[in-house]
Amino acid sequence: MSSMKNPGRFAGLLYVLTSIVGFFAMGYVPGKLIVHGNAAATANNIAASETLFRLGIAGDLIGQAGFIFVALALYDLLKGVSPRHASLMVLLIVVSVPIVFLNELNAIAALVLVRGADFLSIFEKPQRDALAMLFLNLHHYGFVVAEIFWGLWLFPLGLLVYRSRFLPRFLGVWIAIAGIAWVILSLTGILAPQYQDKVDSFSQPAFFGEIAFMLWLVIKGAKPPALAATGPSATS
Repeated sequence: MSSMKNPGRFAGLLYVLTSIVGFFAMGYVPGKLIVHGNAAATANNIAASETLFRLGIAGDLIGQAGFIFVALALYDLLKGVSPRHASLMVLLIVVSVPIVFLNELNAIAALVLVRGADFLSIFEKPQRDALAMLFLNLHHYGFVVAEIFWGLWLFPLGLLVYRSRFLPRFLGVWIAIAGIAWVILSLTGILAPQYQDKVDSFSQPAFFGEIAFMLWLVIKGAKPPALAATGPSATS
């Protein structure tokens, strides 16, 4: 089914694809390479799997750039509900993109330190490893900053879904709850980082709201009333 016939399915497919790329870059790659509290082991892992680390950087960039198109596809789907809220949704998610793009410089800096370029010969390897770990920690906090916008954009999205009448209202509520969870997780990372892992674990049921939404779009699709009225049923 083409995107013109079912814009909801098109938006859902984009959402799923960018989310897969994002999970690979922000979940799989760090889980494979970063050893928390051990700079030497982390540096050795990155040096041994440099291609994987570079793919993680590329994945972050591609995923965030792709999410701009997800936001635009959702705007086209939901602008008829409220143009103001649909525009706010796009604005909030787009704000997070340059934050993540600039944040990848921290990952690149860590890679340069691990590779040990000639101009870094003044530093001993343990010093380079420690500095690389510092930049990786800054990379983590860059995502913590971006997370607040990953939550805020879900509030207008949840409201649009709730008011749409062509999407289930429970998805709108679930998406809004996911937004609250993202904001809480971001603030926890700043104010009480020692509890961030626990908050992340408790927030997983809320985060599934986004997954449920994107799967609903892919499987069921969605059509704004104006578009549905011009479909085959309206002319039969």
